[in-house]
Amino acid sequence: MIIIRDSRPTDAAAIASVHVDSWRSAYAGLLPDKLLIDMCKKSQTARWARAIGGGDGSQTVLVADIPTVGVVGFGNCGPARSKRLRHAGEVYMLYVRPEHQDRGIGRKLLYRLFDSLVVRGMTSAVVWVLAENPSRFFYETMGGRCVAERTGSQWDADLREAAYGWDDLAHVRHRSDARKAR
Repeated sequence: MIIIRDSRPTDAAAIASVHVDSWRSAYAGLLPDKLLIDMCKKSQTARWARAIGGGDGSQTVLVADIPTVGVVGFGNCGPARSKRLRHAGEVYMLYVRPEHQDRGIGRKLLYRLFDSLVVRGMTSAVVWVLAENPSRFFYETMGGRCVAERTGSQWDADLREAAYGWDDLAHVRHRSDARKAR
Protein backbone atom coordinates (compact mmCIF):
# COMPACT_ATOMS: atom_id res chain seq x y z
CA MET A 1 0.00 0.00 0.00
CA ILE A 2 1.34 3.42 -1.03
CA ILE A 3 0.20 6.53 0.81
CA ILE A 4 0.76 9.90 -0.84
CA ARG A 5 0.59 12.55 1.87
CA ASP A 6 1.74 16.01 2.86
CA SER A 7 5.24 15.95 4.28
CA ARG A 8 5.90 16.54 7.95
CA PRO A 9 9.01 18.02 9.57
CA THR A 10 9.96 14.50 10.72
CA ASP A 11 10.19 13.44 7.03
CA ALA A 12 13.15 15.73 6.27
CA ALA A 13 15.85 13.05 6.72
CA ALA A 14 13.93 10.48 4.68
CA ILE A 15 13.34 12.99 1.88
CA ALA A 16 17.04 13.90 1.94
CA SER A 17 17.97 10.24 1.66
CA VAL A 18 15.68 9.71 -1.34
CA HIS A 19 16.98 12.96 -2.89
CA VAL A 20 20.67 12.07 -2.60
CA ASP A 21 20.27 8.40 -3.57
CA SER A 22 18.05 9.26 -6.55
CA TRP A 23 20.42 11.92 -7.84
CA ARG A 24 23.39 9.58 -7.58
CA SER A 25 21.48 6.92 -9.51
CA ALA A 26 19.75 9.10 -12.12
CA TYR A 27 22.50 11.59 -12.85
CA ALA A 28 25.64 9.44 -12.89
CA GLY A 29 27.41 10.43 -16.09
CA LEU A 30 25.10 13.43 -16.59
CA LEU A 31 26.29 15.65 -13.72
CA PRO A 32 29.87 16.07 -12.49
CA ASP A 33 30.98 13.14 -10.34
CA LYS A 34 32.29 15.52 -7.68
CA LEU A 35 28.83 17.06 -7.25
CA LEU A 36 27.21 13.66 -6.75
CA ILE A 37 29.95 12.43 -4.42
CA ASP A 38 29.82 15.62 -2.36
CA MET A 39 26.04 15.53 -1.90
CA CYS A 40 25.48 15.24 1.81
CA LYS A 41 22.37 13.79 3.42
CA LYS A 42 22.97 15.96 6.49
CA SER A 43 22.89 19.23 4.53
CA GLN A 44 19.95 18.01 2.43
CA THR A 45 18.08 17.14 5.64
CA ALA A 46 18.55 20.73 6.84
CA ARG A 47 17.40 22.04 3.45
CA TRP A 48 14.25 19.89 3.46
CA ALA A 49 13.48 20.74 7.09
CA ARG A 50 13.47 24.42 6.11
CA ALA A 51 11.30 23.73 3.04
CA ILE A 52 8.77 21.72 5.03
CA GLY A 53 8.68 23.71 8.24
CA GLY A 54 9.24 27.20 7.03
CA GLY A 55 9.09 29.05 3.81
CA ASP A 56 6.35 31.30 2.58
CA GLY A 57 3.80 28.53 2.03
CA SER A 58 4.05 28.77 -1.75
CA GLN A 59 5.58 25.29 -2.02
CA THR A 60 3.85 21.94 -1.49
CA VAL A 61 6.03 18.97 -0.50
CA LEU A 62 4.46 15.52 -0.73
CA VAL A 63 5.89 12.11 0.14
CA ALA A 64 5.15 8.60 -1.03
CA ASP A 65 5.09 6.47 2.09
CA ILE A 66 4.91 2.68 2.30
CA PRO A 67 3.98 1.98 5.93
CA THR A 68 6.23 -1.09 6.21
CA VAL A 69 9.17 0.62 4.45
CA GLY A 70 8.93 4.38 4.99
CA VAL A 71 9.30 7.26 2.56
CA VAL A 72 10.23 5.96 -0.89
CA GLY A 73 9.58 9.09 -2.95
CA PHE A 74 8.79 12.77 -2.80
CA GLY A 75 7.81 15.68 -4.97
CA ASN A 76 7.37 19.39 -4.58
CA CYS A 77 5.59 22.06 -6.56
CA GLY A 78 4.45 25.66 -6.54
CA PRO A 79 4.26 28.70 -8.78
CA ALA A 80 6.31 28.56 -11.98
CA ARG A 81 9.72 30.08 -11.37
CA SER A 82 10.14 31.29 -14.93
CA LYS A 83 7.65 33.62 -16.53
CA ARG A 84 9.10 32.76 -19.95
CA LEU A 85 6.50 30.02 -20.39
CA ARG A 86 2.77 30.45 -20.00
CA HIS A 87 2.38 27.68 -17.40
CA ALA A 88 1.23 28.90 -13.99
CA GLY A 89 2.57 26.07 -11.83
CA GLU A 90 5.76 24.05 -11.73
CA VAL A 91 6.74 20.64 -10.44
CA TYR A 92 10.15 21.40 -8.99
CA MET A 93 11.23 17.85 -8.15
CA LEU A 94 9.82 14.35 -8.27
CA TYR A 95 11.99 11.42 -7.21
CA VAL A 96 11.32 7.80 -6.32
CA ARG A 97 13.96 5.46 -4.94
CA PRO A 98 15.33 3.38 -7.83
CA GLU A 99 14.23 0.10 -6.23
CA HIS A 100 10.63 1.38 -6.03
CA GLN A 101 10.35 2.75 -9.56
CA ASP A 102 8.00 1.30 -12.19
CA ARG A 103 5.29 0.64 -9.58
CA GLY A 104 3.09 3.67 -10.24
CA ILE A 105 4.48 5.72 -7.35
CA GLY A 106 5.77 8.53 -9.57
CA ARG A 107 2.42 8.71 -11.37
CA LYS A 108 0.53 8.96 -8.08
CA LEU A 109 2.88 11.64 -6.79
CA LEU A 110 2.60 13.65 -10.01
CA TYR A 111 -1.19 13.54 -9.96
CA ARG A 112 -1.30 14.69 -6.34
CA LEU A 113 1.14 17.51 -7.13
CA PHE A 114 -1.16 18.53 -9.99
CA ASP A 115 -4.13 18.42 -7.59
CA SER A 116 -2.25 20.73 -5.21
CA LEU A 117 -1.58 23.21 -8.00
CA VAL A 118 -5.21 23.18 -9.18
CA VAL A 119 -6.52 23.76 -5.64
CA ARG A 120 -4.27 26.84 -5.53
CA GLY A 121 -5.62 28.15 -8.84
CA MET A 122 -2.76 26.98 -11.09
CA THR A 123 -4.39 24.99 -13.87
CA SER A 124 -1.29 24.46 -16.02
CA ALA A 125 2.16 23.18 -15.10
CA VAL A 126 5.67 22.62 -16.33
CA VAL A 127 8.60 20.51 -15.15
CA TRP A 128 12.23 21.02 -16.22
CA VAL A 129 14.37 17.89 -16.65
CA LEU A 130 17.86 17.19 -17.90
CA ALA A 131 17.49 16.55 -21.62
CA GLU A 132 19.70 13.43 -21.45
CA ASN A 133 17.88 11.91 -18.47
CA PRO A 134 15.98 8.80 -19.63
CA SER A 135 13.36 9.50 -16.95
CA ARG A 136 12.12 12.36 -19.12
CA PHE A 137 10.05 9.79 -21.00
CA PHE A 138 7.97 9.37 -17.84
CA TYR A 139 6.66 12.90 -18.34
CA GLU A 140 5.83 12.17 -21.98
CA THR A 141 3.94 9.07 -20.87
CA MET A 142 2.07 11.26 -18.40
CA GLY A 143 0.91 13.51 -21.25
CA GLY A 144 3.52 16.23 -20.97
CA ARG A 145 4.64 17.90 -24.17
CA CYS A 146 8.14 19.25 -24.68
CA VAL A 147 7.45 23.00 -24.70
CA ALA A 148 10.93 24.51 -24.33
CA GLU A 149 14.62 23.78 -24.05
CA ARG A 150 17.44 25.69 -22.45
CA THR A 151 21.14 25.33 -21.81
CA GLY A 152 22.73 26.76 -18.73
CA SER A 153 25.98 26.51 -16.87
CA GLN A 154 25.66 25.04 -13.41
CA TRP A 155 28.05 23.06 -11.20
CA ASP A 156 30.89 23.66 -13.68
CA ALA A 157 28.94 21.93 -16.44
CA ASP A 158 26.84 23.03 -19.39
CA LEU A 159 23.46 21.39 -18.87
CA ARG A 160 20.72 21.03 -21.46
CA GLU A 161 17.23 20.93 -20.02
CA ALA A 162 13.84 20.27 -21.53
CA ALA A 163 10.54 21.58 -20.20
CA TYR A 164 7.50 19.33 -20.29
CA GLY A 165 4.19 21.13 -19.99
CA TRP A 166 0.55 20.41 -19.35
CA ASP A 167 -1.89 23.13 -20.42
CA ASP A 168 -4.95 21.81 -18.58
CA LEU A 169 -4.32 19.89 -15.35
CA ALA A 170 -8.02 19.16 -14.83
CA HIS A 171 -8.07 17.42 -18.21
CA VAL A 172 -5.02 15.35 -17.24
CA ARG A 173 -6.82 14.15 -14.11
CA HIS A 174 -10.07 13.56 -16.01
CA ARG A 175 -8.25 11.32 -18.51
CA SER A 176 -6.61 9.43 -15.65
CA ASP A 177 -9.90 8.93 -13.81
CA ALA A 178 -11.56 7.72 -17.04
CA ARG A 179 -8.78 5.16 -17.56
CA LYS A 180 -9.20 3.88 -14.00
CA ALA A 181 -12.95 3.43 -14.52
CA ARG A 182 -12.39 1.03 -17.45
